[in-house]
Amino acid sequence: MTGPSDQSNAEPATLTLAADFPTPSHQEWQELVTGVLRKLGREFGDVPERALESTTYDGITIKPLYTARDVEGLPPAGVPGLPPYVRGSRAEGRRGGWDNRTLHTDPDVGATNAAILTDLENGATSVWLRDLPPAQLPEILHGVYVEMAPVVLDMGERYAEAADALLQLFAERNVPDSEVVATFGADPIGLRARTGEPHELRPAAEFAARIAARYPKARSTVVDGTPYHEAGGSDAQELAAALSAAVAYLRAFTEAGLPVEQAAAQLEFRFAATADQFLTIAKLRAARRLWARVCEVSGAVGVPQVQHAVTSSAMVSKRDPYVNMLRGTVACFAAAVGGADAVTVLPFDAAIGLPDTFSRRIARNTSTILAEESKLAGVIDPAGGSWFVEKLTDDLATAAWREFQELEGLGGIVAALDSGALAERLEATWQARAQNLATRKDPLTGVSEFPDLHERAIERKPLPPARTGGLPSIRYGQEFERLRDRADANPGGRPRVFLATLGTVAQHTARATFAANLFAAGGIEAVNPGATSSVADVVAAFLRSHTTVACLCGTDLAYQEQADEVAAALRKAGATRILLAGKPSDAHQGIDGFVYAGCNALEVLTATLEHLEVA
Repeated sequence: MTGPSDQSNAEPATLTLAADFPTPSHQEWQELVTGVLRKLGREFGDVPERALESTTYDGITIKPLYTARDVEGLPPAGVPGLPPYVRGSRAEGRRGGWDNRTLHTDPDVGATNAAILTDLENGATSVWLRDLPPAQLPEILHGVYVEMAPVVLDMGERYAEAADALLQLFAERNVPDSEVVATFGADPIGLRARTGEPHELRPAAEFAARIAARYPKARSTVVDGTPYHEAGGSDAQELAAALSAAVAYLRAFTEAGLPVEQAAAQLEFRFAATADQFLTIAKLRAARRLWARVCEVSGAVGVPQVQHAVTSSAMVSKRDPYVNMLRGTVACFAAAVGGADAVTVLPFDAAIGLPDTFSRRIARNTSTILAEESKLAGVIDPAGGSWFVEKLTDDLATAAWREFQELEGLGGIVAALDSGALAERLEATWQARAQNLATRKDPLTGVSEFPDLHERAIERKPLPPARTGGLPSIRYGQEFERLRDRADANPGGRPRVFLATLGTVAQHTARATFAANLFAAGGIEAVNPGATSSVADVVAAFLRSHTTVACLCGTDLAYQEQADEVAAALRKAGATRILLAGKPSDAHQGIDGFVYAGCNALEVLTATLEHLEVA
């Protein structure tokens, strides 16, 4: 038995897992990066990692490597369950799982009731009802134990009527007022953002005071950040708009007589979760920190932000919709790691129409698998201590606070909406994002990259009319999908582009594959004749392709030796537009345009369809 003074077998005070490995230096890492960049032909200057940096739409620099030095001087993140709640609103984190909330919008009362019951019987823990008739809530919720499965209402300007209908159900089931758990969904600011119509805050404030007085576990109001995300806004803009709306509600509620702590407790926040997992994690952490600061200066210390994360509707595609399962999985993972209290995974067919039984099952099981099978719910604050996440959280909180101050300087979010100032700020971000989408710097798998021209379209019941008239509701893939629809509807059949392949398969495959992928993003079939040995071979294949647009594909050497001759021969054979797969150059005659990594794919595709006279 080892005595207290015997150190021979004592465990070390600190367990160093990498003790047997040499400690790498930053300089060694830089040298490795430099070697890789040289092989890729990338310019990197004096600091190689700068060639690998990227910038978010909020101007935040994302570095390729983070170390302990990056978090020096940052505000402390605290501990889970205590202000500033960066590491979570509860001390136990998401252990035991998060609220798996499913969305229901089908106006068919019977179908919605059946879908709700199926969801709750198979893993869902709460339901979110949007734009359904308040008078039919008893039928919609028939058989639902509302005292066990919380209901979140989202009925627009009819929130008070819907709340009364739901409260009547609680009363009929003898649920004490003190045990009513629900979110009634008043959100006049969010409704103003979506519809462009004024909705006064005073009735919502009086409603909040009524709910707070009788139902201590219920929340009257939602602070919805998703309209600003769906209008093309950045993460900081979404956070700032939500924070400004929350401050407006706090002012209105306290003016209606609510103590500031009760006013703050009436709010539930809704944010978009995207497939950019780290930005989503940082956004949710930053949101709690920002709200904690507002509560601190307002005198409502100890009221954590309640968060509902919804997988982004902007990122969902109509084309190759099954890829949306992957996007939803990453977004759900990020929302859970970021500490969201409730998570809604939109079904993969959400952009096409009302979801069917299969897509609903996949959506709710995404949360279940991550929570239970992947054991994500078994860890308190999985992202805590990550130098990257901690730095990104601070950077995003700083950017959002700056946006928030600018909105407040404009008179608050209501004034910024009414004047159009907020719409202009969101539009500027959307234009920057649209440029990156058009050039495929922000790729969309199955839409702008690796599209499937032979995919079988799926049919769904049409979606109910959306709230419109205010901020636009954007999907990132919409412009490419419009081109696909245009090409698919061409009366003369699928439009074609001939790939004028120069030389052997090995010599032209890389650029031919790239070109075919690009043209397919616009619904255009690329006709590849394979290996060619002469100009005559290329011309003969072109004549068999029955198109008037050609794209030269080959090596730089082949272009130098053959491009001008092949272009002239194709022109003589009837080609009215000739492109070249490669960087723009003045070295060749008869070339009308170029396709290359970073080109504006939307412009190339639009021009090609117009040239092929696709209406």
